[in-house]
This record gives sequence, structure tokens and C-alpha cells, in this order.
Amino acid sequence: MARNGLSAVIPVYNGRECLPELRRRLGEVLSAQGEPFEIIFVDDGSRDGGWSLLREFAAADARIKAIRLMRNHGQHNALLCGIRAASFPVTLTLDDDLQHPPEEIPKLLSALDGEHDVVYGVFPEERHGWARTLASRITKKALRQAMGAPEVENVSALRVFRTGLRDAFASYQGPMPNIDVMLSWGTTRFTAVAVRHEPRLTGTSGYTLRKLAVHALNMITGFTVLPLQLASLMGFLITLGGLGLLAFILARYMSEGSPIQGFPFLASIICLFSGAQLFALGILGEYFARMHLRLMDKPVYTAAERLNLDGQDSGS
Repeated sequence: MARNGLSAVIPVYNGRECLPELRRRLGEVLSAQGEPFEIIFVDDGSRDGGWSLLREFAAADARIKAIRLMRNHGQHNALLCGIRAASFPVTLTLDDDLQHPPEEIPKLLSALDGEHDVVYGVFPEERHGWARTLASRITKKALRQAMGAPEVENVSALRVFRTGLRDAFASYQGPMPNIDVMLSWGTTRFTAVAVRHEPRLTGTSGYTLRKLAVHALNMITGFTVLPLQLASLMGFLITLGGLGLLAFILARYMSEGSPIQGFPFLASIICLFSGAQLFALGILGEYFARMHLRLMDKPVYTAAERLNLDGQDSGS
């Protein structure tokens, strides 16, 4: 398949020690493809001095481009910034920790054919702890609901896709983007290929169990109405239960001549209905909070400096 160029987008957060090896291996793999390429590093508020290293990379090779964000915005915000700066027809994304082996990239490119627009590299054996693996699986289930496509349960940060898909979310300015959900706005032609998953070269992952849980919540409440539908269903079922309980009390009263006695029974019914109401209100509150954040017009990201880029993307 003729691609005529590839843009690699890499969000960087405190990954200075991995960058030289990543640059070397990725450069070798992309050069072997025999077509133009660029590598776009997006420094997402790193504190380890990685930006100075990216400056050196960009000064030595014009194909290496770099964007420094003014603060840490999050992985998907940084990815969105890099994707909007991509200039070639195919975009590749991967992490900076070398758990995504660059040597596996040709597998993804081969699968990006006329039948597919997005290809994920998935890991048969993930090298995470059990808690992180469990949280990751829950997050992927939430992602599947948000995207509405069964195939996308197999997702990862290692992906290739047609750059033109970014037109589907060109006007997106919400504070909590999700690249995978946004790609589903432009296509439903997803696939996945198995790739190796290597241990981190250095350091630990920035995705803690808590962050993954928050990420899943943001996906569900930010891109679907499923929680509202569940709240409505729960309210309907509890109403049916209440009507059934009322019918039982009336039937017993008419048959035995005495109502059901007991304060604990009455208190449990009150708690049941009050809990259901508070649960539904909590879900509504999550949606109102996200509406509030969007009305604030908070930028998705703010770029402080660009290297080897023409500034075509303001990022605000």
C-alpha cells in the first residue's frame, strides 16, 4: 500500500532516559519503510529536563519535531496536540517508555489496508501488576461502551490510523479528550494485531489504579449517555418494586385485616428510595460538571514552544 509518508506522535512525560534509545530504534524502523517520515515529540510538562534533549534531537535532524506544553495536560491531550501537527497521510502513536517495541510497527502498517482505517497493536501478555491489569481491562470495557464498536475492546496506545480521520474531531475543544473515542467518530473500520509487550526501560508508569478509574469514568460520562440510561432503568425498576410492595401490603391488609408493622421495615424502604434518588442525582451531577468545564472554554492544551514546526496549530 502506498502511504507517501508517516507521522509518529509520541507524548513524553519524564521519559528522558528512554528518549535516546527510542529515537535510535524508531528512526531505524521508519527509515527502513522507504518513505518520508517525521517524529513529533510532545513534552507534556516533564520535570526531568527532557526538553533540552528534544532540542538536541530537533537541531540534529529536521525530521524530528517537538512541542513543549506549558503544563501537564494528560496523555490524550498531548496526543491530540501532536496529531493536529502531523503532516503525512498516516499517523502512528506510541508511548515513550519502549514498552511498545518500534520493531513491531511494520505489522501495524501492513494491516492498514483498504478494509481498515485504524490498527491497534495489542499485547497477548501485558507486563503489568495484577491491579493495573484489572484496571486496564475495566477501562477497555468502558471504552468499548463509549465507542460502540465490539472490535475496539482490543486497544492500546500503539496505533496507526489515517491522518484524515482527525477531521472528524477538528473542532473538538473539550478539556478531557479521548483519542480512541474520537477516532470512532470518523470510522468504524478498526482492527488489531498482536505485538510484543516489553518491560519498561526505566521508571514506573504514570497510570496508577486511581488514574485509570478516573479515566474510565471520564470516558463513560464524557462520551456516552449510558449512565443516564442506567439511572432511568434503575428508577423504573425501583418504582415497579415499590408498586409491588404496595400491592402486597394492601393484599395482606384486606386478607388479614392488619398492616405490616415495624419501624425497621419502613426505614429500609425509605433508605432504598433515598439511595436510588441520590445515585441518580450523582450521575446527573457528573454530566453537569462536564458541561460546566466545557462552558469554561478551558483549552485542550497550550503549547509553549515548537521546534521544526511551522506553527499551523495554535492549540487553543
